[in-house]
Amino acid sequence: MKATLSHITSWVFLPLLMPNYGLIFALYFPSQSKYIAEISIYALPEEMKSQLLFVFFVFSALLPAMSFFMLYKLGIISTIDMENRLERSFPLIIMFFFCFLLFILFQVKAPDNVLPKYFYALPLAGASVTGIFMFINRFIKISLHAGGAGILVGFLMAYDAAQIGFPFWVLPLAILASGVTITARLYLQKHQPIEVYTGWTLAVLITFCCNYFYPFG
Repeated sequence: MKATLSHITSWVFLPLLMPNYGLIFALYFPSQSKYIAEISIYALPEEMKSQLLFVFFVFSALLPAMSFFMLYKLGIISTIDMENRLERSFPLIIMFFFCFLLFILFQVKAPDNVLPKYFYALPLAGASVTGIFMFINRFIKISLHAGGAGILVGFLMAYDAAQIGFPFWVLPLAILASGVTITARLYLQKHQPIEVYTGWTLAVLITFCCNYFYPFG
């Protein structure tokens, strides 16, 4: 039973989905920016919200997932779970590529920060996290699930710090989801503790900094 729940948790909290969960919270839960110069995500028109979320989902989840499936079919990776550390190089490159491509897309299609900064900062954070994970993966099998959970928490921390009226329970819920995800990966013996804790901590710090301090000017 515990193994089944751990597998379900691993699929519900897939790394590719976690940034999308954070964006959904920001888009559809009431809040107001503390700063007059910043546009509130929640205040965007409903049609624009749907369009932006769709674009974000396609580039951050759908296209990478399709690419992973192709790698599996071509025999480049032996399992969809990417359990082999050495096989993770190509998937990490793919994740980096699509995150950075999404960042560039928003820069080109919506220049001069006409959108709320998080639409630029969150893909940049994803690219930064995967880029660092590519390097660390040479030495340890750093947890992508923990990294995805860390991106969720880091984004919500940065977003909550700049908002008024954002629901107080969202961030604790994200931290709880992180704990459940990390526990599931450890229970399934997919990682050593250092691999999940390092992945989560780095992802939280990088994502928070990217989203809180963007555009770094």
